[in-house]
Amino acid sequence: MPHWKIKLSLFLNYFVFAILLNSVGTVILQVQSNYGVTESAASVLEAFKDLSIAAVSFLVASYITRIGYKNAMLLALALVTLACLAMPSLPSFAMTKVLFAVVGISFALIKVSVYATLGIVTENKKEHASLMNFIESFFMIGILTGYFIFSAFVDESITQSDAWLKVYYLLAVISAVAFVLLLLTTLDESSVQSAEAKPFVKEFADMIKLAIKPLVLVFIISAFTYVLIEQSIMSWLPTFNSKVLNLPTTLSIQMASILAASTALGRFTAGIALRKIQWFAVLMICLLAATVLVLVAIPLAQSSKGAVVTGWSTAPLGAFVFPLIGLFIAPIYPAINSVILSTLPARQHGPMSGLIVIFSALGGTTGSIITGNIFEAYGGETAFYFSLVPIAVLAICLFFFNRLQKKSEAVIEFTTTGGH
Repeated sequence: MPHWKIKLSLFLNYFVFAILLNSVGTVILQVQSNYGVTESAASVLEAFKDLSIAAVSFLVASYITRIGYKNAMLLALALVTLACLAMPSLPSFAMTKVLFAVVGISFALIKVSVYATLGIVTENKKEHASLMNFIESFFMIGILTGYFIFSAFVDESITQSDAWLKVYYLLAVISAVAFVLLLLTTLDESSVQSAEAKPFVKEFADMIKLAIKPLVLVFIISAFTYVLIEQSIMSWLPTFNSKVLNLPTTLSIQMASILAASTALGRFTAGIALRKIQWFAVLMICLLAATVLVLVAIPLAQSSKGAVVTGWSTAPLGAFVFPLIGLFIAPIYPAINSVILSTLPARQHGPMSGLIVIFSALGGTTGSIITGNIFEAYGGETAFYFSLVPIAVLAICLFFFNRLQKKSEAVIEFTTTGGH
């Protein structure tokens, strides 16, 4: 298998950050009980994470080829290792904000580098799409693992216990292992480095020009809306399980893993389905199924109120059904990312990856803050019903994205054949 060491390194990097980034839902639940913050106050943790991602991506995306993809990833892993070691030493809501800011800064470097590196280590569009789906499905496996790792450190017998913070020592070790593996791995970046580097302002201007192309612009709106849906559900599912379904804290965190598992399965299955079926047809079927599931699952959650829950066997049906939405929304993100990256030359993958990260981060923050405020004002059922609105918006965006992508392919084909 060519490039196997760098591919393994990319998988491990994504695994580490999957645990850290998507622990925000678990941490939102913990800081409410440990530090006495409200739902709306806790929702800003998503902003510390995502706005850091957006800001750093905005600044470095057009410059990342000069830094080097490998160097950027090594820096990210070093920063996050130090932040994890600091977290248990300074237990507070303020330190929690700092941690997610550092995680966001580091992930911006990781994601732009990983997405751009895919163009170096793959030979064609099919291989690119396949590796993209497998890396994103491995990301979900990291999230799934994270729920169980965090729940293992939660001590429900003591009110306001800081025992859960010890999980960050383990995460620091995993990050350090990822750093060493990458350090010992060779990555040839010569194919994406210009013989003559452009001035920073010129490279930045090129990224802005890329963003305003109609195909890219519609893609950006689609990516923003998708992540708004995904993060609003993922970040608030542990709190929904605890406050709406009345599950114990540890079980609330563990059962949120169903969402990660269903999302991983959805992306893995999509990696197979998208080889045979046109991506637009697959994604529209997925959005329709997600809509039906929301309309079925929320009433199930409402009907289970008041039931005493002691474990997985006594958990209400709604706790199992609603997280299955991940199965249907999962294929969307890697599919549209692969479509847009596959249409661009390798030299533009860095700036395009930066745009993906920036608007994905903004979507995540927007979704979490809106959901947190609706949750506090109107309750969890209403907050999750709200997901139907961006699902409808996303369906419209994908319709136009598909049309523009077909036009772009036709222009490329016409150009390459000389008009014949």
